[in-house]
Amino acid sequence: MKSFTTLKDRMIKNPEVRKEYDALQDEFNLIDQLVTMRTSAGLTQEEVANKLGTNKSNISRLEHGKGNPSWSTLNKYAAACGFRVKLEAVEDNRASA
Repeated sequence: MKSFTTLKDRMIKNPEVRKEYDALQDEFNLIDQLVTMRTSAGLTQEEVANKLGTNKSNISRLEHGKGNPSWSTLNKYAAACGFRVKLEAVEDNRASA
């Protein structure tokens, strides 16, 4: 069986797959930042959930990109981890569909 990385590398060569993958890159980056904030703070999902007054399953869903978190939720999550969120607008140089 091929590794995930090998499969991904092969699939990404398909222009349609690449386009969809690139479209999700911002979401992947957000998820990575969430997990990085939590782990940098030395917190578990359970500990963040307790700070926010929610369930661990909600934190897990957030960190797996399931759902559409509000600005308020992102701010509360970041604060629980000792961070703050900042919105940055950047020019979109990707090709239009």
